[in-house]
Parts: sequence; C-alpha cells; structure tokens
Amino acid sequence: MANIKKGDLVEVIAGATQERGGDRGKQGKVIEVLRDKERVVVEGVNFVTKHVRVGQTQRGSKTGGIEQHEAPIHVSNVALVDPKTKKPTRVGFRNEEVEKDGVKKTVRVRYAKKSGEKL
Repeated sequence: MANIKKGDLVEVIAGATQERGGDRGKQGKVIEVLRDKERVVVEGVNFVTKHVRVGQTQRGSKTGGIEQHEAPIHVSNVALVDPKTKKPTRVGFRNEEVEKDGVKKTVRVRYAKKSGEKL
C-alpha cells in the first residue's frame, strides 16, 4: 500500500518559498502517481511552460501555442495533509478489524501520525 495515492490532499514541504516564486506551502490534490519514477503530479503546483506546435483540428480550429500544465514533483517533497489539523503529517499503517455480513476481516488502513485520524 502506498503512502500517497491519487486524490489525496498534499502539501509541498521542500523547495523555494512562495515569496521567492516557489511552491513550498502550497496544498493541492494528487492528479496522478508515477510509481516507477517515484513522482506525483499535484493540482496547481510546479507549473511548466510547454511550446506546442500549431496544428488544426478536423473542424479547422487552431491548436497549439504556449501552454502551461503541472509537471511531476518528487514524492519526498510532498507530505500528506492531516484531515483534522490541515497541516502536513506522516503516514502510518495499522490493521483494523471490520465486520461485513457477519464475517470479521482484518484490513490494512492508512492513518495520520499526528492526529490518529483515518485517511
């Protein structure tokens, strides 16, 4: 089970501060997790400018130009946000017993280390 998953709210904990044009302290949802490269794409963080060649669609409208979109950021530079305190926290795992249809089952659950809240 991974510490950070798609849809989690994370905060950037490394890099330049926002006063210096960086992204540290910004919070956003994880759009995509790139497991093999150990990177995540976070909504509203790490924007890059991409020059796309001008083309045409089937209807004749122009495409391309200068576009901005989020680039991947290393997973070690982000921390999961605690749902209770809205501050970055570490992730822990614990086994909880769940009863479904009269059958007891142990499930591995992620939780915030600071508050103990289930994620």
